[in-house]
Amino acid sequence: MTGTLITVAPTGAESSKADVPALPVTLEELVTTAKECEALGASVVHVHIRDAGARPTLDLGRLRATVAALRGSTDLIVQLSSGGAVTDPEADRLAVLDAGPDMASCTMGTVNFGDDVFMNRWEFVVELHTRMRDRGIVPEYEIFDLGHLTALQRLLDRYGLPAGGHVHVDLVMGVPGGMPGTTEALVACRQVMRDLPEGTTFSATGIGRSTIPVMLASLSTGGHLRVGMEDTITYAKGRPVESNMQLVARAVGFAQLAQRPPLTAAQARSLLGVPVRDRWA
Repeated sequence: MTGTLITVAPTGAESSKADVPALPVTLEELVTTAKECEALGASVVHVHIRDAGARPTLDLGRLRATVAALRGSTDLIVQLSSGGAVTDPEADRLAVLDAGPDMASCTMGTVNFGDDVFMNRWEFVVELHTRMRDRGIVPEYEIFDLGHLTALQRLLDRYGLPAGGHVHVDLVMGVPGGMPGTTEALVACRQVMRDLPEGTTFSATGIGRSTIPVMLASLSTGGHLRVGMEDTITYAKGRPVESNMQLVARAVGFAQLAQRPPLTAAQARSLLGVPVRDRWA
């Protein structure tokens, strides 16, 4: 791999605007953030949205407006979260696909999520995978623990390859209740991924203080990067993140040091099997 896919996850569903004033929660803030991060080197935007009160929502009208605005203002691959908040019902999470994103997340199993439980029943995972394929939406398989990779192998063996034919996973590391954000855990995942289809690619996300170790481990083992204020709100000890640009710029710097410069959006589409869409559609 000669380049690095950089995904920015600017908002998430966990932090509040009151606690993190720099968090982009309005559509205008999200579009501005996406444009700034694209200019630095991001090629994918992983999207959670908020309602008028800055609370996490899966409102379909807002999701459609968000996809349209991002597509009209950037060339980024628009990836919607089908996870939402841990309290969102399955029907609402499946309806995310009706907003017509380029990609969507597909979490490969249930995991303890801090004090909560992020529920992903097998039947729900299968339904999400097959609906994405039927609609030409490319999944990013979210992996919170080692067993989720085995579940992915089972899914692909039974139900076939995803839309676009390429398998891409995101290792979400350092969540309390999931796998740790360590080099050793990432290497263990790489070993299990040998059983996935040839050409499978991966990104890695380090939550909180694991951000930098995970970035370095991913780059050194041929992986890609996901960064953003969904996952990290402290740039260094005692230093809050000022913007998503700050996190993307650091990831770009690491990628360049690794002699794997950021992929453009067009290159990222080719890598992931994401079709080119009319940005005004």
